This record gives sequence, structure tokens and C-alpha cells, in this order.
Amino acid sequence: MSIYETNLDQNLANYTVLSPLSFLERSRKTFPDQIAIEYEDYKLTYKQAAKRCNALSELLKSYNVSKNDTVAVMLPNIPEMWECHFGIPMAGAVLNAINTRLDYNTINFILGHGEAKVFIYDSSYSDIVEKAVQNIENKPILLEVVDQVAGLKNSEFAESQKILNYENELNKFSDLEIIYQLPKNEWDAIALNYTSGTTGNPKGVVYHHRGAYLNAIGNTLVWEMPMFPKYLWTLPMFHCNGWCFPWTVTERAGTHVCLRQPAGELIVNALIKHKVSHLSGAPIIMQMIADHLISNNIDLTQEIKMMTAGAPPPEAVLGKMKSCGIDVIHVYGLTETYGPSVVCAWKTEWNNLSPDEQAKMKARQGVPYSVQEDIKIVDPKTLKNVPQDGETIGEVFTRGNITMRGYLKNEKATKESFEDGWFHTGDLGVWHEDGYIQLKDRSKDIIISGGENISSIEVEDALYKHPDVVAVGVVAKHDEKWGETPCAFVELREGSKVTSDELKIHCKNILAGFKVPSEFQFIEIPKTSTGKIQKFKLRELIK
Repeated sequence: MSIYETNLDQNLANYTVLSPLSFLERSRKTFPDQIAIEYEDYKLTYKQAAKRCNALSELLKSYNVSKNDTVAVMLPNIPEMWECHFGIPMAGAVLNAINTRLDYNTINFILGHGEAKVFIYDSSYSDIVEKAVQNIENKPILLEVVDQVAGLKNSEFAESQKILNYENELNKFSDLEIIYQLPKNEWDAIALNYTSGTTGNPKGVVYHHRGAYLNAIGNTLVWEMPMFPKYLWTLPMFHCNGWCFPWTVTERAGTHVCLRQPAGELIVNALIKHKVSHLSGAPIIMQMIADHLISNNIDLTQEIKMMTAGAPPPEAVLGKMKSCGIDVIHVYGLTETYGPSVVCAWKTEWNNLSPDEQAKMKARQGVPYSVQEDIKIVDPKTLKNVPQDGETIGEVFTRGNITMRGYLKNEKATKESFEDGWFHTGDLGVWHEDGYIQLKDRSKDIIISGGENISSIEVEDALYKHPDVVAVGVVAKHDEKWGETPCAFVELREGSKVTSDELKIHCKNILAGFKVPSEFQFIEIPKTSTGKIQKFKLRELIK
């Protein structure tokens, strides 16, 4: 036995499980009076916020929620959503933050597949929740959040079904002493996030405490985030748990500025009122901010840093943000990598480039986070690295500590995605000479609209349900506002007089609103000799 393996064992004094729960405990103890939450004029200190998280944990335990039980949450960016990121794992449970824009059938699947024991939802979503919880074998306990800051009231659904009120239930445990307890294993699940697939139902991505902790640390390092930042919540917290920023900002003892509904004017007003220093979001959020600032001749007095991802940011938008005095950092990641795991790390020599050239450099996805191990681009057939010539297209592979545990109840998909010890992203890109990657396409025909993933196949399936549709192909169309929107090419039955408006209504009855095509073109769909639709020809038609 080696000398380094003798009497040098792991013990409680020299080893602690990595969990973002530690961040809240440290900020509570060290900075109890620091403002943790701001929502309009509502404020909570870290001492007060931690007590509410503890109360939520104890409330869930009273419902017999314990380790590995799923607690589903469907809330906008309000204080209660932040509380769930700590209170639920404090009970040993797994947080399942659900996209608030989904249709009720998808929500129904998620609740059943994730075996949600409790479902916390905003009263404004009561109509869709009522439909979503039908026909679930083991219905979850429902807790309705009534956002009084937004002037909301108990829903008719809650009144008629005598559904529990979140605040009333929380108050039962508000005076209890805080019980701080880490998970026994940092590999324990902390969150479950569903990602849109190209076929079938969405896949459940499982996060562990270690990954959430490390990605939070990675965010602070990449951003060089100082203590006590003021972070504006424009990015939905249901997106990869807000790219782990509920935990990131808490580690810095920062202030979470909540914003229920992101819109250009509301965002800019919040930036000014709350003296915001940091925010995140898809390129569409940048567009909203820049347009409002420029059109209203508003000059920001404070330095603001913004992190963007979701789709390659247009160079023109990056230029606008720079002119407005907002420093943008571009990152890349997926639900499977806890959100951002790759960053376009800025090089000092780029400072001498023209603004257009700087924007071109910043539009690249970049290199791995320091807490992620590696990234490469390979030929998807041979699995050999492509040349770093900035031209040869291959699939992006990544690996490291901020990669998911796997897909819930889907062994086949998990094995396939981890083949050869790398996570296969399904994204296509090029590898530049300096090691920076740049996305070029989506191998699974995923359309990214306003930061939301849309499966082209899902949209096609919806259109195929119309009796007059013979063939359909859906591809991404560039959109100045949303980045991309679905464009549907439709082949109709002979003699059909179905209009675009009629097809749009048809889609709205099946799909979430953001998935409905923005444009319909009626053509004879190009196909191969075997009947496969040639999507590359469809893309050429919209250029």
C-alpha cells in the first residue's frame, strides 16, 4: 500500500458533499441582512429568505415527501420560484421546473413520467393545470401560489376543488428553526428538467448536486462575478434551472431581482429602478433591450453585463448592445449540461479588431468552462475529430462534471448519448484553429425560437393531423425578433382550398403557441426516390 494511502482516509473533517444548498447557508450566516430578493417593492433578506426555504422544506416533509420524490413546479420568475430551488432539495426531493409555455398534454406526460408527488403552480395557470392533472393515476398534491404583488387572486379551480394555498401552508412552518442538512451523496438527484425531443415525448434530464454546485461556480468564474451582484431574472428559471443562476447568485450573496413578465420596457425599467448589474437571456432579450434603449434615447448610468445563449447571437444585435454600454458574454450549452458549459472566452488581442470583427468573434460558441472537462467536433459516422479549419462540419461532443446523470427511465437514450465516453449533443458545428467551436446547424432539426426548443417533427405531426395535408416539411426561418421561427411547407390534397389561417388555427388547437408556424407555403414537397422529404431544398426556398 502506498504511503499516500496509509492513515490518510476521507473523513468528516476533510470531505464534504458538494451541493448548492451550502451557498444559501453561507449567505444566511455571513450576510443575514443582505437583500436576497427584490420583486417590485417586495424585499427579503437572506435571513428571511432562508427561513421561507426551510418552511417549504418542512411543509413538503409533512406531506411525506422525502429523498428522490419529485416536486413539480410551474411558476414564473417570482420569489416562490427561487424558494423552490432551495426548499425542495432541502427536503431531499427533486425539483422539476416545468416550462410555463407548454400545452396541457405535455404537462400531463411530465407529471406522470416524473411521478410528481406535489405540484406547485401559479394561479394564472390554473386553467391549463386543471386539464393537465386529469387522468393521472397518482395525482400530486396541488399547491396554488397567488402572486399578490401582481394583483392575482385564488383561481376558481382552487376555490372549487379546495386546493391548498402555498402561502397559508408555508406559514404553518414559518417559525421553525432552520435545519441545514446536506445530501449524503453529491451524486443524488437535485433537479429534473424535460427537453424537447425530435420524436415522441420529451426526455427527462436528471441533474445531481455536484453538477449544480460546479456549474454555479463555473458561472461566477466565467463572468468574474463580484460579491453582491444585482441579477435581473429575464431568463426563465425553468430553463435548466435558470442556467443554475438561482444557486450562482446566492453563492455571491447577490440580489435576485424578479420580473414576472419580460418585455422591453419592463426590463429597462427594472434595470434602472433596481440598479441591476447582471442578467441573462436569449438573443431576443438583447434585441428587446437594445431597441427600447435606442428608440427612447435612454442612457444607462451603471455598468451591466449580460450572458446570452439559446441561439447564435446576430452580429448586428451584439453591436447594438455594445453601443448601449452593455457588455455581452456568449455561452453555449444544453439542458443535458446544466445550461452553459462552453464560453466564448475573450482574448485581449481581439480588442484591436473592428467592431464588426469583434462581433464575429463573440458570435462563436467557444471553449469549455473550467469546470467542464473537454469538447470536440467529430465526424458523426467515423467518430474521428474533424480538422480545425473552421469549415469542416461535424457533431459537437462534450464531457465533464457538468453533464447530466442521464435520461429518466430511458436507458437506451442514455447509452446512446454517452457512447464512447462523450456526450453527443446532436448539434453541428465547425472547429476553428484556435480551438473555439462554432455552431452551424442542428442535426435533429431543432428550431430555437426565443430560447425555446421546437421540434420540427412535432410541428409536422400536428399538421399531418389535418385531413387535407398530404405532405409537410418544417424548417427554421430567420426572424429578427425571435431568432428563428417554424416555417411550414405544405402539400395539400388535390382540390383542397385550405388557407394558412385555417392551418394556423388547427395548429393552435394542438400545439403550444410558440410552436405554431409563422409562415405557410403551399408547394409540392421535394422528396427522394424513397419518399424522404429533402429539407435542404426547403431551406433553400426561404433564403
